[in-house]
Amino acid sequence: MKKVLILGSTGSIGINTLNVIRNFPGEFEITALTVNTRIDLLEPQIYEFNPKAVVVKDEKLGQELKRRISGKCEVLVGHEGLIEAASKLDYDIFVGAMVGFSGLAPTLEAIKRGKIITLANKETLVVAGELVTRLCKENNAKLIPIDSEHSAIFQCMEGEKRNQVEKIILTASGGPFLNKSKSYFDNVSVKEALNHPNWKMGNKITIDSASMMNKGLEIIEAYWLFGIEKKKIDVVIHPQSIIHSMVQFIDGSIKAQMGLPDMKLPIQYALTYPERLPNDFSRIDLAQIGTLNFFSPDTEKFECLKLAYGALEAGGTAPCILNAANEVAVDKFLKGKIKFSQIPHLITNALEKIENHKSPDVKTIFECDKETREYVLALG
Repeated sequence: MKKVLILGSTGSIGINTLNVIRNFPGEFEITALTVNTRIDLLEPQIYEFNPKAVVVKDEKLGQELKRRISGKCEVLVGHEGLIEAASKLDYDIFVGAMVGFSGLAPTLEAIKRGKIITLANKETLVVAGELVTRLCKENNAKLIPIDSEHSAIFQCMEGEKRNQVEKIILTASGGPFLNKSKSYFDNVSVKEALNHPNWKMGNKITIDSASMMNKGLEIIEAYWLFGIEKKKIDVVIHPQSIIHSMVQFIDGSIKAQMGLPDMKLPIQYALTYPERLPNDFSRIDLAQIGTLNFFSPDTEKFECLKLAYGALEAGGTAPCILNAANEVAVDKFLKGKIKFSQIPHLITNALEKIENHKSPDVKTIFECDKETREYVLALG
Protein backbone atom coordinates (compact mmCIF):
# COMPACT_ATOMS: atom_id res chain seq x y z
CA MET A 1 0.00 0.00 0.00
CA LYS A 2 1.43 3.40 -1.04
CA LYS A 3 1.41 6.12 1.62
CA VAL A 4 0.40 9.55 0.32
CA LEU A 5 0.85 13.11 1.58
CA ILE A 6 -1.40 15.64 -0.19
CA LEU A 7 -0.22 19.24 -0.05
CA GLY A 8 -3.44 21.18 -0.62
CA SER A 9 -6.22 18.63 -0.14
CA THR A 10 -9.19 21.02 -0.44
CA GLY A 11 -8.26 22.61 -3.78
CA SER A 12 -9.41 21.21 -7.11
CA ILE A 13 -6.34 18.97 -7.55
CA GLY A 14 -6.44 17.77 -3.95
CA ILE A 15 -10.14 16.93 -4.11
CA ASN A 16 -9.66 15.08 -7.41
CA THR A 17 -6.70 13.19 -5.95
CA LEU A 18 -8.94 11.93 -3.15
CA ASN A 19 -11.59 11.06 -5.75
CA VAL A 20 -9.02 8.90 -7.56
CA ILE A 21 -7.86 7.25 -4.32
CA ARG A 22 -11.48 6.31 -3.47
CA ASN A 23 -11.54 4.23 -6.66
CA PHE A 24 -8.64 2.06 -5.50
CA PRO A 25 -9.32 0.78 -1.98
CA GLY A 26 -6.32 -1.05 -0.62
CA GLU A 27 -3.87 0.67 -3.00
CA PHE A 28 -3.28 3.91 -1.07
CA GLU A 29 -3.12 5.15 2.51
CA ILE A 30 -3.37 8.85 3.38
CA THR A 31 -0.54 9.89 5.70
CA ALA A 32 -1.28 13.63 5.79
CA LEU A 33 -3.51 16.33 4.35
CA THR A 34 -2.76 20.05 4.32
CA VAL A 35 -4.87 23.19 3.79
CA ASN A 36 -4.47 26.93 4.10
CA THR A 37 -7.81 27.86 5.66
CA ARG A 38 -10.61 25.53 4.50
CA ILE A 39 -11.04 23.47 7.66
CA ASP A 40 -14.76 22.94 6.95
CA LEU A 41 -13.73 20.88 3.91
CA LEU A 42 -10.76 19.28 5.67
CA GLU A 43 -12.79 17.98 8.63
CA PRO A 44 -14.88 15.42 6.67
CA GLN A 45 -11.71 14.35 4.81
CA ILE A 46 -10.14 13.53 8.18
CA TYR A 47 -13.04 11.30 9.21
CA GLU A 48 -13.14 9.55 5.83
CA PHE A 49 -9.42 8.96 5.20
CA ASN A 50 -8.00 8.83 8.76
CA PRO A 51 -4.67 10.59 8.13
CA LYS A 52 -1.95 10.40 10.75
CA ALA A 53 -1.65 14.19 10.65
CA VAL A 54 -3.05 17.30 9.02
CA VAL A 55 -1.60 20.77 8.57
CA VAL A 56 -3.55 24.03 8.66
CA LYS A 57 -1.43 26.96 7.51
CA ASP A 58 -3.64 29.51 9.29
CA GLU A 59 -2.63 29.02 12.92
CA LYS A 60 -5.88 30.33 14.45
CA LEU A 61 -7.97 28.00 12.29
CA GLY A 62 -5.57 25.19 13.13
CA GLN A 63 -6.33 25.61 16.82
CA GLU A 64 -10.05 25.64 16.04
CA LEU A 65 -9.72 22.37 14.12
CA LYS A 66 -7.89 20.79 17.06
CA ARG A 67 -10.89 21.55 19.26
CA ARG A 68 -13.33 20.19 16.67
CA ILE A 69 -11.71 16.80 16.04
CA SER A 70 -10.51 16.24 19.63
CA GLY A 71 -7.51 14.01 19.07
CA LYS A 72 -8.69 12.25 15.89
CA CYS A 73 -5.24 12.95 14.40
CA GLU A 74 -2.27 15.23 14.96
CA VAL A 75 -2.84 18.84 13.85
CA LEU A 76 0.21 20.84 12.79
CA VAL A 77 -0.04 24.55 12.07
CA GLY A 78 1.66 27.29 10.09
CA HIS A 79 4.48 27.19 7.59
CA GLU A 80 6.52 25.24 10.12
CA GLY A 81 3.82 22.58 10.14
CA LEU A 82 4.09 22.16 6.38
CA ILE A 83 7.85 21.74 6.65
CA GLU A 84 7.52 19.27 9.52
CA ALA A 85 4.99 17.16 7.63
CA ALA A 86 7.10 17.03 4.47
CA SER A 87 10.39 16.42 6.28
CA LYS A 88 9.38 13.96 9.03
CA LEU A 89 6.16 12.05 8.32
CA ASP A 90 6.17 8.57 6.77
CA TYR A 91 4.95 8.65 3.15
CA ASP A 92 5.95 7.37 -0.30
CA ILE A 93 4.20 9.81 -2.65
CA PHE A 94 4.14 13.59 -2.23
CA VAL A 95 1.25 15.25 -4.11
CA GLY A 96 2.14 18.91 -4.67
CA ALA A 97 -1.35 20.35 -5.17
CA MET A 98 -0.93 23.67 -3.36
CA VAL A 99 -1.21 26.70 -5.65
CA GLY A 100 1.55 29.29 -5.74
CA PHE A 101 5.03 29.93 -4.38
CA SER A 102 4.16 28.65 -0.90
CA GLY A 103 4.35 25.08 -2.24
CA LEU A 104 8.10 25.35 -2.91
CA ALA A 105 9.58 24.89 0.58
CA PRO A 106 7.72 21.67 1.54
CA THR A 107 8.34 20.24 -1.94
CA LEU A 108 12.08 20.77 -1.48
CA GLU A 109 11.89 18.87 1.83
CA ALA A 110 10.19 15.92 0.09
CA ILE A 111 12.81 15.95 -2.68
CA LYS A 112 15.65 15.85 -0.13
CA ARG A 113 14.10 12.62 1.23
CA GLY A 114 14.06 11.01 -2.22
CA LYS A 115 10.27 10.74 -2.39
CA ILE A 116 8.08 10.32 -5.47
CA ILE A 117 7.03 13.89 -6.26
CA THR A 118 3.77 14.15 -8.20
CA LEU A 119 3.62 17.81 -9.06
CA ALA A 120 0.69 20.05 -9.93
CA ASN A 121 2.33 23.08 -8.31
CA LYS A 122 3.96 24.45 -11.46
CA GLU A 123 5.34 27.44 -9.56
CA THR A 124 7.90 25.17 -7.86
CA LEU A 125 9.64 24.53 -11.19
CA VAL A 126 9.02 28.03 -12.52
CA VAL A 127 10.82 29.80 -9.68
CA ALA A 128 13.40 27.14 -8.80
CA GLY A 129 13.68 24.80 -11.77
CA GLU A 130 17.47 24.63 -11.80
CA LEU A 131 17.62 23.93 -8.06
CA VAL A 132 14.74 21.43 -8.05
CA THR A 133 16.07 19.34 -10.95
CA ARG A 134 19.55 19.23 -9.43
CA LEU A 135 18.22 18.15 -6.01
CA CYS A 136 16.06 15.45 -7.64
CA LYS A 137 19.17 13.96 -9.25
CA GLU A 138 21.23 14.22 -6.07
CA ASN A 139 18.54 12.57 -3.92
CA ASN A 140 17.15 10.11 -6.48
CA ALA A 141 13.69 11.69 -6.19
CA LYS A 142 11.25 10.86 -8.99
CA LEU A 143 9.41 13.85 -10.46
CA ILE A 144 6.10 13.03 -12.19
CA PRO A 145 3.90 15.85 -13.56
CA ILE A 146 0.19 16.11 -12.77
CA ASP A 147 -0.63 19.12 -14.97
CA SER A 148 -2.63 17.70 -17.87
CA GLU A 149 -0.29 19.21 -20.46
CA HIS A 150 2.90 17.92 -18.87
CA SER A 151 1.35 14.57 -18.08
CA ALA A 152 0.50 14.32 -21.79
CA ILE A 153 4.09 15.06 -22.79
CA PHE A 154 5.38 12.65 -20.14
CA GLN A 155 3.15 9.91 -21.56
CA CYS A 156 4.12 10.67 -25.17
CA MET A 157 7.82 10.50 -24.25
CA GLU A 158 7.54 7.03 -22.70
CA GLY A 159 9.79 4.64 -24.64
CA GLU A 160 11.24 7.45 -26.76
CA LYS A 161 14.76 8.89 -26.90
CA ARG A 162 15.10 12.53 -25.86
CA ASN A 163 17.57 13.27 -28.67
CA GLN A 164 14.92 12.26 -31.20
CA VAL A 165 12.43 14.91 -30.06
CA GLU A 166 12.09 17.77 -32.52
CA LYS A 167 9.71 19.81 -30.38
CA ILE A 168 7.01 19.61 -27.77
CA ILE A 169 3.67 21.29 -28.37
CA LEU A 170 1.70 22.54 -25.38
CA THR A 171 -2.01 22.98 -26.09
CA ALA A 172 -4.04 25.85 -24.63
CA SER A 173 -7.80 26.29 -24.62
CA GLY A 174 -7.48 30.04 -25.15
CA GLY A 175 -9.70 30.64 -22.13
CA PRO A 176 -12.84 32.77 -22.08
CA PHE A 177 -11.35 35.63 -24.13
CA LEU A 178 -9.99 33.73 -27.11
CA ASN A 179 -12.31 35.56 -29.50
CA LYS A 180 -12.28 38.95 -27.77
CA SER A 181 -10.16 41.92 -28.86
CA LYS A 182 -7.34 43.25 -26.71
CA SER A 183 -9.33 46.44 -26.04
CA TYR A 184 -12.01 44.29 -24.37
CA PHE A 185 -9.55 43.51 -21.54
CA ASP A 186 -10.00 47.01 -20.07
CA ASN A 187 -13.58 46.21 -19.05
CA VAL A 188 -13.41 42.53 -18.10
CA SER A 189 -15.25 41.64 -14.89
CA VAL A 190 -13.96 39.11 -12.37
CA LYS A 191 -17.00 36.95 -13.08
CA GLU A 192 -16.23 36.88 -16.81
CA ALA A 193 -12.58 36.01 -16.23
CA LEU A 194 -13.55 33.14 -13.92
CA ASN A 195 -15.92 31.64 -16.51
CA HIS A 196 -13.58 29.12 -18.12
CA PRO A 197 -15.18 27.29 -21.05
CA ASN A 198 -13.75 23.81 -20.33
CA TRP A 199 -12.13 23.39 -16.91
CA LYS A 200 -13.29 23.84 -13.32
CA MET A 201 -10.31 25.16 -11.37
CA GLY A 202 -9.42 27.43 -8.48
CA ASN A 203 -9.70 31.21 -8.91
CA LYS A 204 -6.00 31.96 -9.33
CA ILE A 205 -5.30 29.35 -12.00
CA THR A 206 -8.54 30.27 -13.81
CA ILE A 207 -7.44 33.91 -14.08
CA ASP A 208 -4.02 32.71 -15.26
CA SER A 209 -5.78 30.72 -17.97
CA ALA A 210 -7.76 33.78 -19.03
CA SER A 211 -4.56 35.85 -19.35
CA MET A 212 -2.63 32.85 -20.76
CA MET A 213 -0.04 33.28 -18.01
CA ASN A 214 -0.88 29.70 -17.06
CA LYS A 215 0.50 28.57 -20.43
CA GLY A 216 3.50 30.81 -19.95
CA LEU A 217 4.29 29.18 -16.62
CA GLU A 218 3.83 25.77 -18.26
CA ILE A 219 6.45 26.65 -20.90
CA ILE A 220 9.00 27.27 -18.14
CA GLU A 221 7.88 24.14 -16.29
CA ALA A 222 8.26 22.04 -19.46
CA TYR A 223 11.78 23.33 -20.00
CA TRP A 224 12.90 22.00 -16.62
CA LEU A 225 10.81 18.83 -16.63
CA PHE A 226 11.92 17.51 -19.99
CA GLY A 227 15.33 19.09 -20.58
CA ILE A 228 14.21 20.41 -23.97
CA GLU A 229 15.85 23.40 -25.66
CA LYS A 230 13.81 26.57 -25.24
CA LYS A 231 13.35 26.98 -28.98
CA LYS A 232 11.76 23.51 -29.16
CA ILE A 233 8.78 24.41 -26.91
CA ASP A 234 5.73 25.56 -28.86
CA VAL A 235 2.18 26.53 -27.90
CA VAL A 236 -0.95 25.99 -29.99
CA ILE A 237 -4.51 27.06 -29.19
CA HIS A 238 -6.87 24.07 -29.11
CA PRO A 239 -10.30 25.28 -27.87
CA GLN A 240 -11.81 21.82 -27.28
CA SER A 241 -9.12 20.79 -24.71
CA ILE A 242 -9.22 17.18 -25.94
CA ILE A 243 -5.58 16.90 -27.03
CA HIS A 244 -3.68 17.78 -23.88
CA SER A 245 -0.29 18.18 -25.56
CA MET A 246 1.89 16.63 -28.26
CA VAL A 247 5.46 15.62 -29.03
CA GLN A 248 6.91 15.91 -32.54
CA PHE A 249 9.90 13.74 -33.44
CA ILE A 250 12.77 14.23 -35.89
CA ASP A 251 11.08 12.05 -38.51
CA GLY A 252 8.03 14.35 -38.51
CA SER A 253 5.81 11.96 -36.55
CA ILE A 254 3.62 13.49 -33.82
CA LYS A 255 2.29 11.68 -30.75
CA ALA A 256 -0.65 13.24 -28.93
CA GLN A 257 -2.31 12.30 -25.65
CA MET A 258 -6.08 12.76 -25.68
CA GLY A 259 -8.76 12.72 -23.03
CA LEU A 260 -11.73 14.63 -21.70
CA PRO A 261 -10.89 17.79 -19.71
CA ASP A 262 -10.86 15.94 -16.38
CA MET A 263 -7.89 16.09 -14.01
CA LYS A 264 -8.59 12.65 -12.53
CA LEU A 265 -6.84 10.92 -15.44
CA PRO A 266 -3.43 12.64 -15.14
CA ILE A 267 -3.65 12.37 -11.35
CA GLN A 268 -4.26 8.62 -11.57
CA TYR A 269 -1.40 8.19 -14.04
CA ALA A 270 0.98 10.02 -11.67
CA LEU A 271 -0.11 8.00 -8.63
CA THR A 272 0.04 4.60 -10.35
CA TYR A 273 2.98 5.14 -12.75
CA PRO A 274 4.36 3.11 -14.46
CA GLU A 275 1.16 1.02 -14.33
CA ARG A 276 -2.21 1.86 -15.90
CA LEU A 277 -5.16 0.74 -13.79
CA PRO A 278 -8.76 0.41 -15.03
CA ASN A 279 -11.32 3.00 -13.94
CA ASP A 280 -14.88 4.07 -14.66
CA PHE A 281 -14.08 7.64 -15.73
CA SER A 282 -15.99 9.05 -18.72
CA ARG A 283 -14.55 8.22 -22.14
CA ILE A 284 -14.19 10.34 -25.29
CA ASP A 285 -16.77 9.92 -28.03
CA LEU A 286 -14.79 11.16 -31.03
CA ALA A 287 -17.80 11.01 -33.35
CA GLN A 288 -19.73 13.28 -31.00
CA ILE A 289 -16.82 15.75 -30.76
CA GLY A 290 -16.54 15.75 -34.54
CA THR A 291 -13.93 18.49 -35.07
CA LEU A 292 -10.69 19.53 -33.38
CA ASN A 293 -9.41 23.06 -34.10
CA PHE A 294 -5.95 24.59 -33.73
CA PHE A 295 -4.71 28.20 -33.90
CA SER A 296 -1.47 30.05 -33.28
CA PRO A 297 -1.51 32.11 -30.06
CA ASP A 298 -1.65 35.91 -30.32
CA THR A 299 1.20 37.08 -28.05
CA GLU A 300 0.39 40.72 -28.72
CA LYS A 301 -3.08 40.24 -27.22
CA PHE A 302 -2.01 37.76 -24.55
CA GLU A 303 1.03 39.68 -23.31
CA CYS A 304 1.61 37.34 -20.36
CA LEU A 305 2.62 34.56 -22.74
CA LYS A 306 5.30 36.80 -24.29
CA LEU A 307 6.51 37.82 -20.81
CA ALA A 308 6.94 34.17 -19.82
CA TYR A 309 8.99 33.39 -22.94
CA GLY A 310 11.16 36.40 -22.09
CA ALA A 311 11.63 35.34 -18.47
CA LEU A 312 12.66 31.83 -19.54
CA GLU A 313 15.19 33.29 -21.97
CA ALA A 314 16.56 35.65 -19.30
CA GLY A 315 16.93 32.82 -16.79
CA GLY A 316 18.15 33.32 -13.22
CA THR A 317 15.49 34.79 -10.97
CA ALA A 318 13.51 36.34 -13.85
CA PRO A 319 10.92 33.50 -13.71
CA CYS A 320 10.69 34.00 -9.93
CA ILE A 321 10.00 37.72 -10.48
CA LEU A 322 7.45 36.85 -13.18
CA ASN A 323 5.62 34.43 -10.89
CA ALA A 324 5.60 36.62 -7.77
CA ALA A 325 4.45 39.69 -9.70
CA ASN A 326 1.70 37.67 -11.37
CA GLU A 327 0.44 36.20 -8.08
CA VAL A 328 0.12 39.68 -6.57
CA ALA A 329 -1.40 41.18 -9.72
CA VAL A 330 -3.99 38.39 -10.00
CA ASP A 331 -4.93 38.85 -6.35
CA LYS A 332 -5.36 42.58 -6.95
CA PHE A 333 -7.62 41.89 -9.93
CA LEU A 334 -9.71 39.38 -7.98
CA LYS A 335 -10.19 42.01 -5.26
CA GLY A 336 -11.24 44.65 -7.80
CA LYS A 337 -8.15 46.83 -7.28
CA ILE A 338 -6.87 46.73 -10.88
CA LYS A 339 -8.21 46.02 -14.37
CA PHE A 340 -7.58 42.69 -16.07
CA SER A 341 -5.52 44.56 -18.68
CA GLN A 342 -3.16 45.85 -15.96
CA ILE A 343 -1.93 42.38 -14.95
CA PRO A 344 0.84 42.20 -17.61
CA HIS A 345 1.77 45.85 -17.00
CA LEU A 346 2.51 45.21 -13.33
CA ILE A 347 4.55 42.12 -14.24
CA THR A 348 6.52 44.06 -16.85
CA ASN A 349 7.27 46.78 -14.31
CA ALA A 350 8.59 44.24 -11.81
CA LEU A 351 10.75 42.48 -14.41
CA GLU A 352 12.32 45.83 -15.31
CA LYS A 353 12.92 47.01 -11.74
CA ILE A 354 13.87 43.90 -9.73
CA GLU A 355 17.44 42.61 -10.12
CA ASN A 356 17.87 39.27 -11.90
CA HIS A 357 20.26 36.94 -10.03
CA LYS A 358 21.85 34.15 -12.06
CA SER A 359 22.01 30.54 -10.69
CA PRO A 360 20.22 31.50 -7.44
CA ASP A 361 20.30 29.45 -4.26
CA VAL A 362 17.25 28.88 -2.05
CA LYS A 363 17.87 32.00 0.04
CA THR A 364 18.15 34.21 -3.03
CA ILE A 365 14.94 32.78 -4.50
CA PHE A 366 12.98 33.51 -1.31
CA GLU A 367 14.47 37.01 -1.04
CA CYS A 368 13.62 37.72 -4.69
CA ASP A 369 10.05 36.51 -4.21
CA LYS A 370 9.60 38.71 -1.13
CA GLU A 371 11.12 41.79 -2.78
CA THR A 372 8.94 41.38 -5.87
CA ARG A 373 5.72 40.96 -3.91
CA GLU A 374 6.41 44.05 -1.81
CA TYR A 375 7.23 46.05 -4.93
CA VAL A 376 4.06 45.05 -6.85
CA LEU A 377 1.87 45.48 -3.78
CA ALA A 378 3.06 49.09 -3.58
CA LEU A 379 2.25 49.84 -7.22
CA GLY A 380 -0.94 51.77 -7.84
